[in-house]
Amino acid sequence: MTQSSVPPAKHANRLHRVIVSIALSAFAVTASAAADYGKCEVTGQKGSVKLTTVVPGALSVRPVLGVPGWWNGDSLDTIKDGFEYCMAANMAYRAGLDRVILVSRSFQQILTGQSQGFDIALSEITITDARKKVVNFTEPYFDSDQGVLVKAGTKVDKKNLSSLRYAVERGTTAYDYINDKIKPTEQPKVFNDPPSMYTALAAGQVDAVIYDTPNVLLRAKNSNGALEVVGRFDTGEKWGGLVNKDSPNLAAFNQLIEGLKKDGTLDRLSAKYLTPELGVDPSKVPVLNP
Repeated sequence: MTQSSVPPAKHANRLHRVIVSIALSAFAVTASAAADYGKCEVTGQKGSVKLTTVVPGALSVRPVLGVPGWWNGDSLDTIKDGFEYCMAANMAYRAGLDRVILVSRSFQQILTGQSQGFDIALSEITITDARKKVVNFTEPYFDSDQGVLVKAGTKVDKKNLSSLRYAVERGTTAYDYINDKIKPTEQPKVFNDPPSMYTALAAGQVDAVIYDTPNVLLRAKNSNGALEVVGRFDTGEKWGGLVNKDSPNLAAFNQLIEGLKKDGTLDRLSAKYLTPELGVDPSKVPVLNP
């Protein structure tokens, strides 16, 4: 049997150092992998606000698909940036959380106040008194109204508003506005999501899609001239984050949103993700209020 010339104690020390080095490297890799804010730049003081989340160490968010600029990607797995995604990433970072988890829930589900498994919905949701009876909203983070999206060349003015066939998303404020203010001769057609409305418009099943102005501007810009936004209904609407009534986080979310406003983060996100996508200032779109 050949014996080593290195004393056993030195062998043990060297082995211990190797094991510690490997363990530290593995820990560093694990820690690095755990922190995931997509492609977003996160700023502010990490851990300055405390949230109680459904998944420890993560902020679970209900997004909305099919709205470039807000959530860039075609599926929950591919979204890694956009105004609301990066807003969520900054909120997570400032709350000391390491990642954002996107959770699939229908718009109708979250409006019931009974849907579980998410901390907040950041989904271009208009704050209304009726909805406040069932769910809680954060402070507003974006001003919005309703844009009128049509096929290019479609004539729309205040005189023919009532004769158009409208598409609206189920559960949105657009349905009541069209019925109460426009009083169309044909009831608006109701769809479960924006892509379904756009498909109906392309197929000639409706004349106009009524949806948040920034979103229809995005759709028109990406249509290669096939679609245009001919006006907007100035409804004075504002978007807020939605949480269930039993959420312990409303005050903390308000604190986070106020911080993002105050330090210019939301303005920077708008300049980076919205202005290039929209192609026009939403406030410059002509008002078509009847």
